[in-house]
Amino acid sequence: MAEPCTSVKFLSVTSHRKRPILLAAVLVVVAWLVALGGYRTARNSRMTAYKVRAFVQSVELSKLSGEARTRAIRELAEKLNRLSPEERRKARLDRVWQRWCEEMTEEEKGAFVELTMPTGFRQMLTSFEQLPEEKRRRSIADAMKQLKESPERMANGDEPLPESGTNDPPVFSEELQQRMAKIGLKTFYSESSAQTKAEMAPLLEELQRMMESGRLFRGGR
Repeated sequence: MAEPCTSVKFLSVTSHRKRPILLAAVLVVVAWLVALGGYRTARNSRMTAYKVRAFVQSVELSKLSGEARTRAIRELAEKLNRLSPEERRKARLDRVWQRWCEEMTEEEKGAFVELTMPTGFRQMLTSFEQLPEEKRRRSIADAMKQLKESPERMANGDEPLPESGTNDPPVFSEELQQRMAKIGLKTFYSESSAQTKAEMAPLLEELQRMMESGRLFRGGR
């Protein structure tokens, strides 16, 4: 007569023991779902060169004026500043905002350049200024080489290919490169027009990459 009670007690104990396991399993599933949702949210909110290009293509800057035009330029600058270094370099090489720059006034270009200046940019200019002229010249030549080879590396799969394909790198005459090396980038940059500053941006960002990796100072002074 005691056997049914014993069986009930055994089932109760077994069920009690399984409860923490089931609870742990539920918590794992919930945590996984939360992590997956967070990943998707982060992925969707992450700014990319493709999203910047889509924004540029969706807005006709030439048709805007006044406050609306200023807001559009500032929004583009904010999107660029949210790019990761890799995405920013891809956007630079792909020149996704080239059309807008061509339509901007000198004043707007100047403001845009200041708004999109990377963190540590002025430190790079100061550090470059302290290098001897020959080292400056070699650094500029190396940076130009990197810019020229980037489209080829992208085509070969060594770097992500821009959405619209590769473009020719910015071209600076030998005379201009020599002047940069002679007087220093900081001085040259401060004396340049907004248009020249915009054209220099890819070169300066490449030099900053070299500085951050240590390549800019490699080989001594």
